[in-house]
Amino acid sequence: MYSEKVMDHFSNPRNVGTIENADGIGEVGNPTCGDMMTFNIRVEDNKLTDIKFKTFGCVAAIAVSSMVSDMAKGKTLDEARAITKKAVADSLDGLPKEKMHCSNLGAQALAKAIKDYEENKLGKPKASEEEPHEPGVTAQEKEQDIRCTECKALNPINAKFCMSCGKKLRD
Repeated sequence: MYSEKVMDHFSNPRNVGTIENADGIGEVGNPTCGDMMTFNIRVEDNKLTDIKFKTFGCVAAIAVSSMVSDMAKGKTLDEARAITKKAVADSLDGLPKEKMHCSNLGAQALAKAIKDYEENKLGKPKASEEEPHEPGVTAQEKEQDIRCTECKALNPINAKFCMSCGKKLRD
């Protein structure tokens, strides 16, 4: 079902962890399947000099996070932002159709980390409060997100575990 590359990145994930005082942090999740990803980036001279991730999810989600981190490290912000779900899936020698959403989550988490860096470190204007935090999510749905009591990270309303620290949020 999974390619050798997927199984390698799942069994031996690259760049796992967090970056203390990260320049940018991007968090995404899919409450339906339970996959949660957090990417931390370090930027120097417009390049991603370090990237770490924490992912709670299936084989594909972990492999995708590992591959995205490998693909992005050393790239300029524009090059990293251009990483697509198709490029991620192709780099892993394909994903089963029902797992393609995982490759989209990896690209989204990286894009959010870059956006966070640009807004907080470069002073670019923050997105308006009307803008959904995920494609297809309304501002009203965003208000229904839940905050972890342990680390205070914001998580999708249907999340069972915190995507930042892994604490159980609900049964």
